[in-house]
Amino acid sequence: MNENLSGDAREMLDLIDGQRRRVDRGHRLPVVWLYTVWAVAWLVGFLALYLAELGVFPPVAAGILFAVLIVASIVASAVIGSRIGRGVRGESQFSGTVYGVSWSVCSVAFALVGTGLIAQGMPGELAGIYFPSAYALMCGTLYLAGAAIWGDRLQLFLGLALLVVGSVAPFLGLGPNLLLMAITGGVVFGVGAIVTLGTLRAPKPQR
Repeated sequence: MNENLSGDAREMLDLIDGQRRRVDRGHRLPVVWLYTVWAVAWLVGFLALYLAELGVFPPVAAGILFAVLIVASIVASAVIGSRIGRGVRGESQFSGTVYGVSWSVCSVAFALVGTGLIAQGMPGELAGIYFPSAYALMCGTLYLAGAAIWGDRLQLFLGLALLVVGSVAPFLGLGPNLLLMAITGGVVFGVGAIVTLGTLRAPKPQR
């Protein structure tokens, strides 16, 4: 009888563990795609701007491509961030919703600041330095917020890395700062995607 109870308990624990793993996978899998989207956006978008600065790529086409990629990444971040706590009521749901909305709100705020500076006479070269660093700092700050909300060390790493890049890039001047953004953004977000994917493939613990 004790053996039957022990077997039933193990089966119940396996069932609970399996359910937990499915929920965890459902939350983490979209994050893999999110990091991948950002990696492509930064690598391709900033590289296009850098090539335009060198005169080997049409500036208008580079600007449109960059804008489309960044807007798509911000929208993806807002949607996925707001759905991380989906199915969970209370403070977790509220935190996820606020975090997701913050991406859109902050991006508009930084864009308005840059537009205001241009209206006040900021030259195009300085604008080309401001916007990349501003959005790197924005992303870094929001990833630090995500790390604090969900206790995610990977987001902590991403946030700190983006803050460093956004702070250092202006010292390089227009052109090199874009290349730095392209390379480090692709690497940082690429690492995030790979690490998150690795957690999905982690072997099931043995009982």
